[in-house]
Amino acid sequence: MNLKEYIELVFTDYTLRTITLGTAVLGAICGMLGSFAVLRKQSLLGDAISHASLPGIAIAFLIIGTKNSSVFLIGALISGLVGTFWIRGIIRKTHLKSDTALGLILSLFFGFGMLLLTYIQKRPNANQAGLESYLFGQAATLLENDVWIMVIVTSISLLILLIFWKELKLLLFDSDYTKTLGFNTKFLDILITTFIVIAIVLGLQTVGVVLMSAMLLAPAAAARQWTNSLSVMVILAALFGALSGVFGTAISASYNNLSTGPVIVLVAGVFVLFSFIFSPQRGLLFREIRFRKNRRDLKLHKTLSFMYDIASTHENITHPHAIRILNNFQGFTKKSLQELEDKNYVKIDGNMWSMTEIGYKTAANLYNQLTNSKDE
Repeated sequence: MNLKEYIELVFTDYTLRTITLGTAVLGAICGMLGSFAVLRKQSLLGDAISHASLPGIAIAFLIIGTKNSSVFLIGALISGLVGTFWIRGIIRKTHLKSDTALGLILSLFFGFGMLLLTYIQKRPNANQAGLESYLFGQAATLLENDVWIMVIVTSISLLILLIFWKELKLLLFDSDYTKTLGFNTKFLDILITTFIVIAIVLGLQTVGVVLMSAMLLAPAAAARQWTNSLSVMVILAALFGALSGVFGTAISASYNNLSTGPVIVLVAGVFVLFSFIFSPQRGLLFREIRFRKNRRDLKLHKTLSFMYDIASTHENITHPHAIRILNNFQGFTKKSLQELEDKNYVKIDGNMWSMTEIGYKTAANLYNQLTNSKDE
């Protein structure tokens, strides 16, 4: 299937169109809200919440006795919120740190959820088939109503972010200062955490309990590499998340036996890897380029400063003794001399060398800086 055929199929096939729109909207809201989780250093929160949602799904099934995605999402939301507030309570009322509380709730809720699923599977109820798909997600079960729910929640989340943007921005970077300004930090914290829980619960049907945290964090982690601005980061994270959903769905639909959820997560991981390597400010590639450039410049500066020292302490710099001193200098290479000549700092004629007026002034400044730094 080529690109043109796939695009035509998106507009003509109901199932593919629904899945593509659903995963794109899910990626956008996860990236948008995941930015706050990443900046608040609560990366494990998404993992804990997604795993804490599993008992809610199982209990909802035990209550209604049939599969209903809307009821399952309500059960997952309640269970996720309970797990979140338990985490907050443990951190606030005990001496345990946040990572310990997150790991504890994650393990307890997920273990309880798996126990309930095992109990459900052993019951003589035909409606239980497919319930385990919430572990790894099954995007093919998305319906148009599910997509509309995602769109509505995304719109509400965006509206809330715009209304409380200043307060949330202050809370991210200085909670104590936010409190001194009279803002209710507890309310703001509960507000953003609740919307993160809602975003995670929305993605359980598509990505699943196990992989949902990656969907929340990967777009935000990729966006963080490209900017220091919160607003730009949120926009980029939403864009990366949406593209992950679209490309993941396309790859999954183009090949047989590929689950959509894991493929979406892998595509999001590619965005993270690309950002880690190629982002201009923090990328490994450009960091290595800057390191090599700085090392080369330092080598040139040392050579130029040493040449200035020779020129200022010897009356005849063309004397073999002066040339021998330069040749014994550890930082001296033919390449560095050639670069200095290209910059018009020195003139070289065979074994003879001399400093230009520009080179002498530049070297004098560098030499004085090096001397002062040694004295300090």
